[in-house]
Amino acid sequence: MSSEALVEGPNGVLAAWETEGQVQFARVDTKSGKIGAIVRAPGVGRGRKHPVLAVNRAGEVLLAWTEGTGWQRGGALAWQLYDAAGRPTEVKGRVEGGIPVWGLAAAVANADGSFTLIH
Repeated sequence: MSSEALVEGPNGVLAAWETEGQVQFARVDTKSGKIGAIVRAPGVGRGRKHPVLAVNRAGEVLLAWTEGTGWQRGGALAWQLYDAAGRPTEVKGRVEGGIPVWGLAAAVANADGSFTLIH
């Protein structure tokens, strides 16, 4: 079991989801409902779940997700920052044990353009 995320940014609506242990996101055309190019989290996806998104005023996207979580089991928190064109930047990270049992993460775009991850 996993979850999904929907956020609205300056360039439209973004959706994130998990498929077969990998998380990804894409822009959604709000008029047609069609999904644009899918952007996958970097690296090999194994046990990635529960994606969250935040978009700042510049259109940068923070994608965060859990790794290794399960029934009565916490796991790691990982993230990747993408530029407004959907290209990964050098900003990424992972915290072992960042997600407690039954926990999830939340992402917030701050007024100054930075991001906050809550876990």
